Amino acid sequence: MPPLTSLQLRRLLHRCVSSPSPFQPHALLSPKPQFTPTHFPKLPFVISKPFSTQNPNPQTPDPVALSLSAELLKDPSLDPLTITPRLQLHFSHIKPTPLLISQTLNLSPEAGRTVLGFNDWVLSDPDFNHTDETLSFFIDYFGRRKDFKAAHDLLVNHKSVAGPKTLNSSIDRLARAGRPTQVLGFFERMEKDYGFKRNKESLKLVVEKLCENGYASYAEKLVKDSANEIFPDEMICDLLIKGWCVDGKLEEARRLAGEMYRGGFEIGTMAYNAMLDCICKLCREKDPFRLHSEAEKVLLDMDFNGVPRNVETFNLLLNNLCKIRKTEDAVKLFFRMGEWGCYPNAESYLILIRSLYQAARIGEGDEMIDGMKSAGFGDQLGKKEYYGFLKILCGIERVEHAMSVFKKMKADGCKPGIKTYDLLMGKWCAHNRLDRANALYNEALKNGVPVEPRPYRVDPRYMKKTKAFLFLL
Repeated sequence: MPPLTSLQLRRLLHRCVSSPSPFQPHALLSPKPQFTPTHFPKLPFVISKPFSTQNPNPQTPDPVALSLSAELLKDPSLDPLTITPRLQLHFSHIKPTPLLISQTLNLSPEAGRTVLGFNDWVLSDPDFNHTDETLSFFIDYFGRRKDFKAAHDLLVNHKSVAGPKTLNSSIDRLARAGRPTQVLGFFERMEKDYGFKRNKESLKLVVEKLCENGYASYAEKLVKDSANEIFPDEMICDLLIKGWCVDGKLEEARRLAGEMYRGGFEIGTMAYNAMLDCICKLCREKDPFRLHSEAEKVLLDMDFNGVPRNVETFNLLLNNLCKIRKTEDAVKLFFRMGEWGCYPNAESYLILIRSLYQAARIGEGDEMIDGMKSAGFGDQLGKKEYYGFLKILCGIERVEHAMSVFKKMKADGCKPGIKTYDLLMGKWCAHNRLDRANALYNEALKNGVPVEPRPYRVDPRYMKKTKAFLFLL
């Protein structure tokens, strides 16, 4: 059967999501279609030099921020107090702003406690006062360095301006640093020491950060110990279930879910999605053939308890099906989402596009890109997404089609960067097509992309001479 045209794909999608098909929750993943597994060839060679990376922050740093950073990095071992007079001498005409402070700190990761002197210089401006936002920048900085003593001193000295952003930074950095006990201690004394209110919102924040970083047991203990003061709501309970699932401890998540039901709580979609994802991951690791049946049990529980599915539920299923190479199942599920009142979002399309390309179903992958644009998600097809498609196509040796997608990328207004050109040039050299690689090299230079000529390894299957390397000229 030839691939569907763009118009046919749109019409089929419209029929699937809008037709009044019978509601059959038990058949979401069944019957299980039969199909032959796809073989995925591996790259025979890797490029001999790692890809160059672009600045993750597209915003050009302020020259003043660069100068301030250079001053902070001159000698981080100096007393922080000595930096303040230097900054006052050389930057007396500068008025600090939140953006300037943020950029300076981001440019000075090795400045250490010299940043305390920078903070004193900022405060020496009579027109400047710390806000919740600017204080959170400093807390984030010292949290990244795990210098929580300096963060504590700043919080104590500026408790009058500390607010939600500062609290979020404080809790987040402690949890990410692997200090759950300190997080619990911080919550216990934060009202007295720092002026933060102990309420349901702050408890929810602490639980969320602990669970995100794999400390569900600490979070559950905190909730139970604080229940007499702050009674948890369903969102907090859902976060705890999700936390156990993040840890991969499905039995603990089920235990907690049972306790919630007995306590009169209802489990929300977020908690069910977390359990669904956890079950799918465990099945992928231990027995992929059980993924269908185990996932369906969770979906039946959701239906029985009246918990609606959302697009995230389907995206989790699509993603896990694609990871066990059940691309055909994923495609069928994608077109049935409308039966449950859900419609694909950008992530749904991206999951399927990647999987279709990986399965060498090139035409269908192209049609899915067109469908994504027709559905109004074309603005979310950026440089990163296109690079991912190109990497997959090059990995399965579909270089000509990668060039077709490359042209589509440029037509959509995405300017290729160093990594994209490097990938394609390396693959053409591997195919012993120096002419195509040089054409890309010249195009990159013409477009102002600073690619560098270097050796690429040639695949022996395409080698015509005894030399194993080609050099771009």
